[in-house]
Amino acid sequence: MSYINLPADQQREIAAIDVRALEAAVDKCERGEQIGPIYVLGLSGCGDFIASEYRAFERALAAHGKAKAHAKRDQTRADVLRAGSNLIHAVEQMQERVRTEQEQAQLFVVDDQVMAPSRFSDRLTVTVRYRWRPSADAQWAYGQASFIHEYTPLPNYTHSIPKRKPSAAKADRDLQEKLYSEWDHLKMQALCAVRDFLRDGGDGADVPESFVVRPSPHGGALNNFSCRFWLPR
Repeated sequence: MSYINLPADQQREIAAIDVRALEAAVDKCERGEQIGPIYVLGLSGCGDFIASEYRAFERALAAHGKAKAHAKRDQTRADVLRAGSNLIHAVEQMQERVRTEQEQAQLFVVDDQVMAPSRFSDRLTVTVRYRWRPSADAQWAYGQASFIHEYTPLPNYTHSIPKRKPSAAKADRDLQEKLYSEWDHLKMQALCAVRDFLRDGGDGADVPESFVVRPSPHGGALNNFSCRFWLPR
């Protein structure tokens, strides 16, 4: 699963969409009140964002086809037009993202395939690997950065005390689930931090090999600034 990079197959599918053909197909769908004209464009392999807008357009068309009363059809037609516009905008937005990622990949790539450990402890670590170069014709340099977070669970005052103490096995499972959730959050923050630093012109050689993250002073949870290693302490 990709986290900050679009998979290569999705990039190809999205880039291959002819937006003018999509606009024409959406118009035919709206006039014919059926989804058929858009099938041939192959939107199914373009990722969740486009797929969700496609399904919304499909639902709007179906609702419009079922509407009988004049006032209801006016409402459902407006819904169809809005959903069609949203679908076209989603494709345009994702095509812009593809162009941006392909341009950035000429100078840096952050590997977002980070495997979770088989078991977690309170000391959570995410290691981000990346490569960078000063220009598109330069040699690649490689690096990695480990982000370390000492997990401290926050008290939850909304839960009542259970009548029966959970078994050691269940308590361990519950703790592992909490630790995984925190690790997954740390992973996203770490990946985004390295990407943002390189995207904004930072030198990959300046990324620290090890960085103890800075939890929020309000409760100790991770926030959007916790992994930004370039910020002053």
